[in-house]
Amino acid sequence: MANSLGELLGLGATFAIGAAFFSAVSEEQSALLSAGVMTATGVIEGTIVGWAQGSVLRRAIAGISRRAWVMATVVGAVIAWFLGSLPMLLISFSNGDSSRAIEEPPQAIGLLLAAGLGLVAGLILSAAQWLVLRRYVAKAWWWLPANAVAWAAGMPLLFAGIDLAQTQGSIVGGVIVMAVCIAITGAVVGAIHGVILIALATRYWSRQ
Repeated sequence: MANSLGELLGLGATFAIGAAFFSAVSEEQSALLSAGVMTATGVIEGTIVGWAQGSVLRRAIAGISRRAWVMATVVGAVIAWFLGSLPMLLISFSNGDSSRAIEEPPQAIGLLLAAGLGLVAGLILSAAQWLVLRRYVAKAWWWLPANAVAWAAGMPLLFAGIDLAQTQGSIVGGVIVMAVCIAITGAVVGAIHGVILIALATRYWSRQ
C-alpha cells in the first residue's frame, strides 16, 4: 500500500513535470534538456517513494533511519532516470535528420524490452537501499533480485499504461488512465519485493 501510494505520487509527479516540459520546448531542445529534467525528477520520485517506504520500514525494523532510506532511494532514482535517458540521447544525436521518424517496435517486443529495462532499473534503484538495509538485517542482498523481478513485472504495466493513455480522447481520460496504471504498477512492485522484505525483517533478523 505504501509503495503503491508512493509510486502514484512520485511517478505521477515525474510524468506531470515531464509532460509539461515536453510541451514547452522545441524538438531541437527536447533531447538534451529532457534528459536533465528526467534526472532531476528522480529526486522528487525518490523522496516521495523513500519516505513512504521508510515510514513502514521503521515499524518493521527497529533502528532503521528513514532519512538514510530516503537518501538512498533518491540516489537510486536519480541514477536510474539518468541511465534511462541515455538511449533517448544517443538516438537523438545519431539521428541527425530530425524529420526521420523513429519506427517503434511491435507492442509485444516493446513490452519485452520494458521488462528488461525494469530488471536493470530494479537493481539500480535498490543498490543504495541495500547498503542501508544490510546494516540491520542478514541476507539483505535478497533485496536486489527482489526489486529486479518486481520492476521486470511492473515496467511493462507502466509502458502499456502509457500506450493506453495516448489513445484517450481527452487529457482528463489520459490522466485517469495513467493514475490507475501507476497505482497498479506500484501495488504489483510492492507486493513482490514486500514478500522478501517481510522475510528479511522476520526470518533473517540478526543485526540488532
